Amino acid sequence: MLKKLFGKKSEPAQVQVKSPANGSFVSLTEVDDPTFSEKMMGDGFAVAPADGKIVSPVKGKITQVFPTKHAVGIRSDEGLDVLVHIGLETVSMNGDGFEAHVGEGDSVNAGDLMVEFDVDKVNEQAKSTTTPVVFTEGDQITSIDVESVTDVSAGETLVANVTVNPS
Repeated sequence: MLKKLFGKKSEPAQVQVKSPANGSFVSLTEVDDPTFSEKMMGDGFAVAPADGKIVSPVKGKITQVFPTKHAVGIRSDEGLDVLVHIGLETVSMNGDGFEAHVGEGDSVNAGDLMVEFDVDKVNEQAKSTTTPVVFTEGDQITSIDVESVTDVSAGETLVANVTVNPS
């Protein structure tokens, strides 16, 4: 109780969000799916992957791996909730062509391999391989600064700086 009364107030934290894939940056508003482009799930960015490897964009803990393995939820160490959604309309593939390398509760660093997917299969059976990265809990965020980047490297290229309120 004394800690609550006299303790320091937690300051907002900066989260550096890196690219989840090698490829090209895509503005979230340019994603060919209104759920993402109209930011219904939250703000963020997307990447057009050059290969089938998806890595963690932040250091944190895996909160969810969808049964279809097409999406992974992560909570950064600073408390930012991040959804990495591999491709558009890939849920209908029921996990075919996806291999998860992480499970719920696993700790990850930025750049750790989370999912591999068959690019050709996704291109044949889904709308696109474009991979949105969405910050799903808007009320945690005080600011988002998306970097001016074109080509991105998995786990290396800084794409966004997000300021979050302490959780």
